[in-house]
Amino acid sequence: MPKMLDLIRMSMRGELPPPPVAALIGFRPTAVEPGHAVVEFEAAERHANPVGTLHGGILCDVADAAMGIAYASTLEEGETFTTLELKINFLRPVWNARLRAVADVVNGGRTIGLVACDVLDEGDRLVARATSTCMTLRGDQSAGREAWTFRSAGGRSGAAGRGARGAGRSRRSLPSGGSAGRGAARARAPRGSPATAG
Repeated sequence: MPKMLDLIRMSMRGELPPPPVAALIGFRPTAVEPGHAVVEFEAAERHANPVGTLHGGILCDVADAAMGIAYASTLEEGETFTTLELKINFLRPVWNARLRAVADVVNGGRTIGLVACDVLDEGDRLVARATSTCMTLRGDQSAGREAWTFRSAGGRSGAAGRGARGAGRSRRSLPSGGSAGRGAARARAPRGSPATAG
């Protein structure tokens, strides 16, 4: 089974499809090395919030993608990850602009890592700064969390593609960012909050 770094590079070369979220929002990775990633994004009117500036959630998605790729690029064969926490500071309003999210693994332990990302505009002005705490998953913990590009290439990991354990799980695209999952949000969210609905 290839490492996530290999799959990300294959996707960047067009040999594998990008994760669906990249097509939905319109970002693309332009550079990746172990522990480092750059994602570019063209902010347009379709990404605006009700007051006309770039929606903060879109900035968060782009930063999350860069940080996820940077962290994924450090993983060994058979490993995947999830994001435990993400924090972002919005520092400058954006309308229509080409943005660059530059992410680096600040500290990578055996299981938990810290990743930081600066989102810059065309003039290299700081638009947002984000940090993310990621957790490496191995063995049964990683069931059902294969990279989108690996699944798209017809790959299966573990015994018979993780067997029945991962069969009913949703397909997630983790190299461009991940999440601890809806169950984790539901467990922490107060009664009546949006995370508990549905």
